[in-house]
Amino acid sequence: MPDIIHLLPDAVANQIAAGEVVQRPASAVKELVENALDAGADKIQLILKDAGKSLIQVIDNGCGMSLTDARMSFERHATSKIQKAEDLFAIRTMGFRGEAMASIAAIAQVELKTRRHEDELGTCIFIEGSEVLSQEACSANPGTSISVKNLFYNTPARRNFLKSNPVEMRHIIDEFQRVALAHPQVFFTMHHDGQEVYHLPAATLKQRIVHLLGREYNERLVPVEEDTSVIQLHGFVGKPEYARRTRGEQFFFVNNRFIRDAYLNHAVLMAFKELLPEDTFPLYVLFIDIDPAKIDINVHPTKTEIKYQDEQTIYAIIRSAVKRSLGRYNITPSLDFDKDSGIEHLVTLKPLEEIVAPTITFNPDFNPFNADKKIEREIPFLRNSGEYRSSPIPQNWDTLYAISKKETTLQQEIHEEKSIVADDQDISKPSERQLFQVHNRFILSPIKSGFMVINQQAAHERILYERFLQQLQNHSGVSQQSLFPQSVTFNASDFELLKELLPDIRALGFDIREFGKNTVVVEGIPAELNNVGEHELLEQLLEGYKNNQAILKLDKRDSLARSLARNAATKTGTKMSLEEMNLLIDQLFACQMPNLALNGKLVITTFTLNELLERFEK
Repeated sequence: MPDIIHLLPDAVANQIAAGEVVQRPASAVKELVENALDAGADKIQLILKDAGKSLIQVIDNGCGMSLTDARMSFERHATSKIQKAEDLFAIRTMGFRGEAMASIAAIAQVELKTRRHEDELGTCIFIEGSEVLSQEACSANPGTSISVKNLFYNTPARRNFLKSNPVEMRHIIDEFQRVALAHPQVFFTMHHDGQEVYHLPAATLKQRIVHLLGREYNERLVPVEEDTSVIQLHGFVGKPEYARRTRGEQFFFVNNRFIRDAYLNHAVLMAFKELLPEDTFPLYVLFIDIDPAKIDINVHPTKTEIKYQDEQTIYAIIRSAVKRSLGRYNITPSLDFDKDSGIEHLVTLKPLEEIVAPTITFNPDFNPFNADKKIEREIPFLRNSGEYRSSPIPQNWDTLYAISKKETTLQQEIHEEKSIVADDQDISKPSERQLFQVHNRFILSPIKSGFMVINQQAAHERILYERFLQQLQNHSGVSQQSLFPQSVTFNASDFELLKELLPDIRALGFDIREFGKNTVVVEGIPAELNNVGEHELLEQLLEGYKNNQAILKLDKRDSLARSLARNAATKTGTKMSLEEMNLLIDQLFACQMPNLALNGKLVITTFTLNELLERFEK
């Protein structure tokens, strides 16, 4: 029997290795930009076409490469970062494996131009599918320019698995943000399809965060600083009131390398304990400087996982440092000694002779309990057929007492009502219901066999969810036009996500169009939501969508409907009138799944008379 084990050709081996290193265009961007940083560049340009599918070009002003080094850089396990095994425990550079360039060259068409500062001529190399087509001297600027064209051109199965351009662009922006945050002293630019996405001059860390995430973050950051014999910690955390529903704005860097670490993330969350709203996550950009000999970064090809010698100590330091910074912000007032400490610039006092005592007038016949005018209260969160319903709030105590003993009737009765648990339980007609609101949170209604309790927020979320889902399927959303259109600006990542979701967002009733760099103009919003600000509404919609995608893995339309329903639903603590409670129940039992909340829990629970009797007989 002949031998069957043989060595794979280099081209095949490189394509296999590329599957671990280069998973999508964002992976190639990360490797190329990190190589530019390792070359000592202080100016890096990133140019993209078709979200990196057609072109990824990185231009830097680093040290450049010689003729031999340029050719060797495309060989597997060829690197200038380490020379022996012991060097793995003293790594300060971004790359060290020597696999990235070989992997990229195996699945793309690559053009490399490079020149050292002391050389007169540079080198130009063309490589296609690991095969060197040409190498010749050329005129080039000092530094390196590398162009990666037609990624995965020779592996069509991998190319077919790539997502749409907005999705791939969001992944590239995520990688770009991480590298740019870790090196605020480096000038970065990023262009996509001829448009400038980022222009980041060299700046401080706080300025870099503001440039990347938005101007409003200037007031949201709390500095963190801690210097110990184990680690040096510095960076910023966000104020608790600006916490978000997703983890997107959480960055840990170890020796300027972005990492993912659930254990250290838990340390930050514990520092925010009892300060955060429910199901929200804080912003943080934290840098850990540690002796490379005390960590192991050779864990995964993407180098985003690290092992530590003393994890528990690092956990304790991070938790205490963040907690102390939050304590200083919340308790100790900040003093700015550059400002005038006097009060002359705050208050301009008049001369004593100019001060005149105010004149007080009163009406002795005024009686606040006999006001003839009634105040109308608008109910924007419960509607039927797009019409407002309003209920008068009388200002007379006798009238209030009389109304409290009457039952409210509705003009429209539900045609089909559904049973909750058993056939012997009945949902009364609106004109016969006796409804009570408990702690502005639950609605209590008697039924034949006892009574039922409805979670008002979960019920309204279910109603809106099914309504929005139907609008997405039928493209039947109704828009309420704004008197004054509002412009809303997002960060680059959220703007790409908004462009991806724009057709479905318009189907919900939003009237939105693009308006310049990372900006849209909102000319109308869904009729159900005209009491919410445009910027806040869109921001919450995107945050909810990202949260649903990360946790529940829902499809696009389902995730959008859930996000919008949760943001638009009436919240716990809202007082409801009898009319509102009746309308809520009518709409709930017209739903396909009235007893199931969006989080999978119950909307309605029932208590029988037998259960009540058992409790009193105990």
